[in-house]
This record gives sequence, C-alpha cells and structure tokens, in this order.
Amino acid sequence: MRYDTKIAIVVRENLATWQKLNVASFLAGGLVGTSSELAGEPYQDGSGRLYGPLIRQPVLIFAATGEELTQVLQRAQGRGVRAHLYTYELFATGNDVDNRKAVAGVATADLDLVGLALHAERKEIDKIVKGLKLHD
Repeated sequence: MRYDTKIAIVVRENLATWQKLNVASFLAGGLVGTSSELAGEPYQDGSGRLYGPLIRQPVLIFAATGEELTQVLQRAQGRGVRAHLYTYELFATGNDVDNRKAVAGVATADLDLVGLALHAERKEIDKIVKGLKLHD
C-alpha cells in the first residue's frame, strides 16, 4: 500500500547514539499525538495476546547537520507544514513543562535544532528534505 502522505524525521548527525534514539522517539510520539490518522490498529498474536498499535505507515529518518536542520525548518514553514522540534536544550530538562519553556525562550532563528519531524503530502515532504540522506 502506498500512502498519500509521508513521515520524515530529521536528526542531527553528530549526536550520541542514545541522543539520536531519544530525539527520534520523542518526535514520533509527537506526530501521533497530533494526528489520530497516524495511529494504526492494535496487534494481536496467534495466542490471542493484545499489543499496542504502531504508526500506520513507514517513518523515514534522515541525517542532517545543524545548518541543514535549520534549512528544513525554513522549508517546512515556507510550505505551511507544521514541524515538531527537538532542541539541544531539551536534553537538560526533565519534563514537558520545562521543555516548552526552553523552546519559548529562544527566537526561531536561534533554535539549536537537533531533530524535526514532519508529516504532509509526499511531494511536500520530498521538497522539504531534498538533498538529505537517510540516516545510517
């Protein structure tokens, strides 16, 4: 099945592995939290045990430099695509309230981006992430 939309997560390439995984996890959760169409149906194994749902479509994860992340954000904003973000400062906070305060205290141009998540029409996402490579 081919979806009309695409999910892209862009993660800064020079982070520690635990940071990359943390960023991707938070961003994927944020996407599902704002779009009920992204959540699939629960799973059930052959023994009848139930499991939680997954995101219903593939997630492409790209690597980027800090400068490329800024460019992706600018492209998304220019196309009216709402981005989910993770900034470097969020590694030092311990809760959602402090996370939002950390972002609110920084102007858009000064955000120290380490990750972005996007969900939009396939063509829009392709244009926004143009030039980036899938993460290793």
